[in-house]
Amino acid sequence: MLSEDKLQKIKEFTSTLSREELIWLNGYIAGQAGALQGAVPAGAVSAAINKKITLVYGTETGNSKKLATQLAGIAKKKGVTVKLAGLDQYRFSDLAKEEYFFVVISTQGEGEPPILAKKFYDHIHESQVNLKKMKFGVLALGDTSYAQFCKTGEDVDARLEALGAHRILPLKKCDVDYEEDALHWIDNVAAALQTNVGSVPAIAVAAPAEEKKPAGKKHYKGTIVTSINLNDRGSNKETYHIEISTEEDLEYVPGDALGIIPPNCDEAVQEIIQLTGIDANKEIQTAKVTASVEELLKKHLNILYPLKSTIKQYAAITGHEIPEDARLSIPDLLKKYPVKDAAMFEEIIKILTAQAPRMYSVSSSPASHGLNEIHVTVSKDEFYVEDEKRTGVCSEFFSTAPVDTQFEFFIQKQKHFRLPAQEKDVIMIGPGTGIAPFRSFIAERDASGADGRNWLFFGEQHFVTDFLYQTELQDYLQTGVLTNLDVAFSRDQKEKIYVQHRMKEKGAELYDWLQNGAYMYISGKREPTSKDVEKTLVDIFKEYGNKSEAEAEKYLHQLVEEGRWEKDVY
Repeated sequence: MLSEDKLQKIKEFTSTLSREELIWLNGYIAGQAGALQGAVPAGAVSAAINKKITLVYGTETGNSKKLATQLAGIAKKKGVTVKLAGLDQYRFSDLAKEEYFFVVISTQGEGEPPILAKKFYDHIHESQVNLKKMKFGVLALGDTSYAQFCKTGEDVDARLEALGAHRILPLKKCDVDYEEDALHWIDNVAAALQTNVGSVPAIAVAAPAEEKKPAGKKHYKGTIVTSINLNDRGSNKETYHIEISTEEDLEYVPGDALGIIPPNCDEAVQEIIQLTGIDANKEIQTAKVTASVEELLKKHLNILYPLKSTIKQYAAITGHEIPEDARLSIPDLLKKYPVKDAAMFEEIIKILTAQAPRMYSVSSSPASHGLNEIHVTVSKDEFYVEDEKRTGVCSEFFSTAPVDTQFEFFIQKQKHFRLPAQEKDVIMIGPGTGIAPFRSFIAERDASGADGRNWLFFGEQHFVTDFLYQTELQDYLQTGVLTNLDVAFSRDQKEKIYVQHRMKEKGAELYDWLQNGAYMYISGKREPTSKDVEKTLVDIFKEYGNKSEAEAEKYLHQLVEEGRWEKDVY
């Protein structure tokens, strides 16, 4: 069937692969064959697999749950019996009994597990349960714009192996735009199960076309019509209110996010081209797109904040010894650790990861602002790398883009971060740019005539220079749309005052709202605000609910389970 030359190449290539990589390759080839020859009859699939698996998920924003549910449906159609469970509901006593165990889990903030998965995470790290019967695989969701990309998934994967479980699929790490990779992963789960049957050879498991292709997101063409720095003169911050118009109606609701793949700055692109001597117009094929070098560097590839794994591959290709903790952009690497020639840089281009989408909470309301307009609130993200001031790729784009700039974006649906019924009361905690989704919430409640009360906690550094959307919020307070508005400006007095201090001051009233069915939301930075707010809530529950520490934490967890404590933190 194969020529001697092709067979020899396959032998040479597969001899370098681990068992897990061979399993993945088996599934990939089976899928390719299935795509060419058509689907295998359903009966053949069931007979070949006939396996029962446990598929668990750890989620904070709902993405892992939504994905795990979707994957479970696909697996069932492939003849796999699936037990689906959230890690917050999973019985630890079942762990040692599991034969096939697959995990879908996200990473929050600086490499932390989702709150609802923390007990499971702690249990497997603190116990010595024997998992020798278990065969497992982990699908990790993350965001490459964070340093600890998919760390929770990495930790769970490593710990299950350390406890004796046998990994039958390599850890799969997915970025924000995860749909396609996730669907390939569930195909590989099916292929791995077939491989483990033993007596039945691996066969192609071809899903229907609509299952093999991810649904994808609708992309809109937008034009910036307004860009205003909300901070006054003298502020050490820049926060931009961006209004974007579209020709077609948008499909979004308050709580959703606008997603954009930001372009890299021209300066960095041209510097790379000059340092390498590569032809800017030469077309190169990468894993996801084929385009000219200049277009790849400008629109598609992560050249400013490469992952540690990318830097490690760069070192292997160039032969340089690069410190493992190096945080260098591709221009920095080229200056400190140059490539030999343009041909070597072509190899580098092929190992660069795709530019990750950035998400911004929508700060407008369809009911209030119309269906052809959408707003975002963007803080210019500035930080230092090796004593050199840098700016975030996307915040640099938004803060410098002039009016009439055109770009593509999509809407990222947020399943759980949603307004409740109109008669329900709402408590919103939004320091800094965390105000964004709550501007959307308040405008929507105003335009729709919602009966429920609205309470906003807002915090920033200075009243005079940093009170974002001050006039709007005060107008809402005067007209009664906002029942309560409590603000904290941390640098306006000797002792720093934050939103959690204002919450503590109003603890009795806040607890009364919650006891009467209010929904509570927080948006903004996870560290330290989100954790400090949760600690404050536990203290409020202890003091005004007459609860013990354990009872107060249980009450907070109850609010989460009831969907009355939702977070949009980053």
